[in-house]
Amino acid sequence: MKKFMNRSETLVAESLAGLVAAHERLVTFGADGKFVRRRSLRPGKVALISGGGAGHEPMHVGFVGRGMLDAACTGHVFTSPTPDQIIAAIRETDGGEGCLLIVKNYDGDVMNFEMAAELAATEHRIATVVVRDDVDPGGSTRSQDRRGVAGTIVVEKLLGAAAEAGWGLDALCTLADDLNGRIRTMGVSLRGVTVPDTERETFVLSENEMEVGVGIHGEPGRARVKFAAADEIVETMLESILSDLAPPRGEGLLLFINGFGGTPVSELYLAYHSARARLHSLGITVARSLVGTYVTSLDMAGLSITVARLEERELSLWDAPVDTAVLRWGG
Repeated sequence: MKKFMNRSETLVAESLAGLVAAHERLVTFGADGKFVRRRSLRPGKVALISGGGAGHEPMHVGFVGRGMLDAACTGHVFTSPTPDQIIAAIRETDGGEGCLLIVKNYDGDVMNFEMAAELAATEHRIATVVVRDDVDPGGSTRSQDRRGVAGTIVVEKLLGAAAEAGWGLDALCTLADDLNGRIRTMGVSLRGVTVPDTERETFVLSENEMEVGVGIHGEPGRARVKFAAADEIVETMLESILSDLAPPRGEGLLLFINGFGGTPVSELYLAYHSARARLHSLGITVARSLVGTYVTSLDMAGLSITVARLEERELSLWDAPVDTAVLRWGG
């Protein structure tokens, strides 16, 4: 296995050090290097904290900054951050209005964030939202019910903008709960993941196979099917998403095409073109778009499609200024 690393044991720490150094205007390490936080914390707003295992970069550390997260906690590859990391982030970022923990629905993440919230609750006001945007978890052994996957970025952006605008903790929780029913994601993979510790692919596909319904931890999906042309793949994914989401004709949507780490940008834009054309043929308008590699599964060759039903208020939150290492627009 060839990877740009020194030792698998130091990969995550060295990668985080590089990210913080490259974006020192925006971020810094928190206490004892346990998490990454905004360099300039803003008192008087609800602090947003998220995190998860390494291997999903740029999520979550790439979205720390104005208009999104106040802190992100990173565990080892595909391993949840520990409760003490999360507690340290709560203590350092709470500016007096409480903390909202944004958690992907994976058992390890949910357990450790819940434990941290319980331990910190005597000193801080804390609420938790568990993101569940996956269309179908298939045979996942890592989660109960729908997994939290690429749609987590949409939730973090909208809640981040709302928090920046002064929304309180209760209002943010209400928005988050509502969004869980209006965002759906489906992933497909053409190649498994090579995990640095084991130096093996998590699953192996033949030249004429693809894995449908994959998560972001290298786990297999709900079905292994015959490889097909891009338009056919995209149509199959959208059918599953739209049958679950059921958007009314004429409603504007956010369309997000996400690469898993080993997919060329040209292929992501091709998939976007195909998905947008398919939605248009169904009388569905794409009101906002995002294309790129944002929520990865190390070097998996594959992509996910996220569709979000957003009302005018949420479209305004999406458009609101954001200044992070990865997303940056507005004033």
